Amino acid sequence: MAGGAQARTARGWWRRKSTPAKVETYTRWSYHFFGVAEVVSAGVPAVAQAGVRVGGLLMLLVLAHAGLGAVTAARALDWTRGRREQPTRLLWSLGVFSAAIAVTAIGTGQHGPDGEGVEEAAGAVFSVVLIFGAGVIALGVRRRARVFGMVGGFAVGAGAVMFPFGMPAAAALGSSLAVLLGAGFLAFTSVFSVWLLDAVYELDEARETRARLAVAEERLRFGRDLHDVMGRNLAVIALKSELAVQLARRGRSEAVEQMVEVQRIARESQREVRDVVRGYREADLGVEIAGAQGVLTAAGIECRVSGVPEGLPAEVQSALGWVVREATTNVLRHGDAKRCEVGLRVREGQVVLTVENDGVGEGMVDGSPGAGGGSGLVGLRERLAAVGGSLAAGAGDGDVFRLVAEVPVRPAGEATA
Repeated sequence: MAGGAQARTARGWWRRKSTPAKVETYTRWSYHFFGVAEVVSAGVPAVAQAGVRVGGLLMLLVLAHAGLGAVTAARALDWTRGRREQPTRLLWSLGVFSAAIAVTAIGTGQHGPDGEGVEEAAGAVFSVVLIFGAGVIALGVRRRARVFGMVGGFAVGAGAVMFPFGMPAAAALGSSLAVLLGAGFLAFTSVFSVWLLDAVYELDEARETRARLAVAEERLRFGRDLHDVMGRNLAVIALKSELAVQLARRGRSEAVEQMVEVQRIARESQREVRDVVRGYREADLGVEIAGAQGVLTAAGIECRVSGVPEGLPAEVQSALGWVVREATTNVLRHGDAKRCEVGLRVREGQVVLTVENDGVGEGMVDGSPGAGGGSGLVGLRERLAAVGGSLAAGAGDGDVFRLVAEVPVRPAGEATA
C-alpha cells in the first residue's frame, strides 16, 4: 500500500513538470549517473585488483573526483540556463584535480607495490578520471573551439605525463588516443545536451509568445471594431452638442431637436457597442471544437472528439464554446498532456461537455487550473450561470484532469420567457 502510494506520488511529481523541466531533470541526473559510472568502472575494480590498501586509496580519489564532477556539472548547467555566473573556479579545480589524480595513478602503477593488478587498476583510474573530467568541463565551456582545445590538451597531457615515469612511447600514444576518443565523446555529449536543453526552452518560450501574440491580436481587432463603431458617432454627438449649445444661447427652439438627435445617436451607439461586445464574446461550439482539435494535434497531443453540436441554441453553443477554448488553453499552458478527449452529449434536457486530459500541470492547484489566483474557471462559471449551467473541474484517477460543463438545452432566459 505504502509502496504504491509512493510510486503514484513519484509519477505525479514527474508528470506535473513541464517538458523543458523534464529534459533539464533528465540531463542533470544523467551527469550524476556519470559519477556513478566513474566509480563503478574505475574505483570498485581498483579495490579488487590492487587490494584494500592501494586500491582503497585509488577508490577514494575516484570518489572525490566523481563528487567534484557532480557539483561542477550542476553549477555548469545552472550557468547555461542563466541562473548563476560561470563556475570558472570549479572548472579549473576539476581540471587540476583530474591531472593530479592521473599523475598519482601513474606513479602508483610504476613505483607502488609490484603486481599486475596494481598496474591495471592505476591505468584504469588514469584514463577514466581524465575522460570524465574533460566531459564534465565541456559543460561549462561555451565556445566550441575551446572545447576542442580542452579535449586535445587532455589527450596530449595524458601522453606527456607518462614519459617522466619511463613509459614506452607506444603506451603513451595509446593512452593519448584512448583519452582523445573517450573525452571527445563525452565532450560532444555535453555540448549536444546543452544545445538540446536550450532548444527545448526556446521552443517552449516561442509557444508562449505565440499564445500572447494571438491574445494581443484579438485585442487589437476588438479595439479596431470598437473604434470604427464609436469614432463616427462620437464625432456627430460632439458636433450636434456644440450646435445645441449655440442654439440654446440664442434662445432658439431648435436646440431641443438637436439634443433629441444627440440622445438618439447615443442610444444607437449603445446598441452598436453591445453588438460588438456580443460578437466578441460569443463563440461557435463546432468551430471551437475543430479549432481545439487542430491546435492540440499541432502541439503533439492526440485529441479525440465525440458528439456533434447540432441543433443547440446560440447561447448554449457560445457558453460551451468558451469552455472548450479555456480548457484547450489550460492543456497547452499548464500541463504536459499526451492525449485529450472532448465529449458532447445530451441527456435529460442537459447538454454535457466533458474535456479530459492526462496532464496535470504545475499551474494546477488541487487539480484546478488557475486555482492559484487565475480567473479562467471563475469566468467560465459566470458564463455558464448566465444560461443556467454549471461547471465541475478537478483531478481524476491516474493523473487525469477532467472538466465537465452542463447546460440546459433551453437556456434559463428562454425557459422563463
